[in-house]
Amino acid sequence: MTATFPSPVALTRTETAHIEALGEDIDEDDVPDVTLDQLQSSGVLASDGPVLRAGEHDGWSFVIEAEGSYLATDDILKSVSRQTAALSLRDSESGSCWKSYAEDGEILSSFDPLFPDSDYGTRPEVLEQLTGHGAAISNGDRADAYPNAVRAIQPRLQGAVPQEGDASRLLTIRIADGY
Repeated sequence: MTATFPSPVALTRTETAHIEALGEDIDEDDVPDVTLDQLQSSGVLASDGPVLRAGEHDGWSFVIEAEGSYLATDDILKSVSRQTAALSLRDSESGSCWKSYAEDGEILSSFDPLFPDSDYGTRPEVLEQLTGHGAAISNGDRADAYPNAVRAIQPRLQGAVPQEGDASRLLTIRIADGY
């Protein structure tokens, strides 16, 4: 049996949001620079699964999943961190937030910024030593735990992606039945 892989199509954040909201009901006016045939053949209009956009900024590769938690799974984080480091920052619309940091296939730190003392990583002190995020979380209001952690972690790991980095056209795929 031959595995089929999705073929990427370059989409902006806005186009991706339209696709996720409208699915196969999307109109050519919603994505003026991409044909509906391209979207259909790429698999991006599939009915289920995460939509992922990938890019590079300042020496870091990044993948953005606007909705869902596919990229936040332990297996994905372990896999993408082999022979390198990986950082997962999840901030869902439901209010659920999570930070995970892995090196060479091992999740060293994994926690909810509201409960930083409950870290499920194997060596949480590594991320703390690299970033000092614990002080940033504890020195602010509890409601600001997530943004305070992001502001401490991303710049110190030199892995911050500016908002405009996500706005441009990025290679986009949908992992059919990925949830």
